[in-house]
Amino acid sequence: MDNNQARGESTEGLSAWKKRAPYRIYESNENFNARYEAECHCGRVKYQLSRKEPLDSKLCHCTTCQTQHAAPFQWAAIFHKEDINFAKGHHELEWYDPTSKSIEHKLPCKVRCAYCHSPIMDEGRNMILLFPSLIKLKDDEAKALFKPRCHMFYGQRVMDIPDGLPKWSGLSEESDLIEDSPPDLVRERERKREDERNERFKKGENE
Repeated sequence: MDNNQARGESTEGLSAWKKRAPYRIYESNENFNARYEAECHCGRVKYQLSRKEPLDSKLCHCTTCQTQHAAPFQWAAIFHKEDINFAKGHHELEWYDPTSKSIEHKLPCKVRCAYCHSPIMDEGRNMILLFPSLIKLKDDEAKALFKPRCHMFYGQRVMDIPDGLPKWSGLSEESDLIEDSPPDLVRERERKREDERNERFKKGENE
């Protein structure tokens, strides 16, 4: 992939990626039900969302997010790739793969505005993580739908957030609940782990 393509610019014979999610561009309202609008700091990149409520909304404290966002944690809302439509500036996008430290469009990767460098999304193979601070949430109902539901990688935090939300040491649902996570959720998590241990033990007896 050459530098022009990495910047989102059209390269003859190599531009088919623009027609695939999440790079759906300039869809009319007849084809795309735009519920929300968002834009980067400079306004060169603008996008719309069709889904009313994100699939999930999380606060991530991993060191990569801390460094990439120059902030103590990242607030991310998860959507399907089909939920987004670029209304302006798809050619102003640039990519960065934090694993290989490459600017090639290699998934998963981070997507930014090439001019003001505002983070636009974390693009995965099936999902995208968008940043609600860019989205115009016009009323309390919309703000409530995007409210964070848990903390991830809280073991790497640089500050305590005593908000009573579930706090996972690593990935949500795949690590330990720590700190001030709701007690009933911690107990449920322990019951689930005990059931899993018993199931493995039973399978071991039968083998």
